[in-house]
Amino acid sequence: MPKELITTSSAPAAIGPYSQAIKINQLIYTSGQIPLNAEGNLVGSDIIEQTVQCLINARNILEAAGSSLEKVIKTTVFLDDMANFSAMNEVYASFFSDPYPARSCIQASRLPKDVKVEIEMIASV
Repeated sequence: MPKELITTSSAPAAIGPYSQAIKINQLIYTSGQIPLNAEGNLVGSDIIEQTVQCLINARNILEAAGSSLEKVIKTTVFLDDMANFSAMNEVYASFFSDPYPARSCIQASRLPKDVKVEIEMIASV
């Protein structure tokens, strides 16, 4: 199966040896999105602002791949503190509609650039 590289200038560039997303067959796998804007600057100091930016980044990557948030099958959310779950969940719910994607949410001891949240997705085309 050939892999197709997905990139967009509407989301932050990869800051390491990985891709913004990869498309294989009819599935798109995004890398974890942290709250950086397209220029690579950290956005927000609280969980609400940071979650919004992560979801905007993921949405922009999916759109560049010919997909959308409506086609997300599964997400994984990494939080720096599960005390932020409720606030993250409220923002998250505003980006998706029923039926919601399957989701895992875990607390990580530390996230890149010491952000509060990182979100990755799997979507169909």
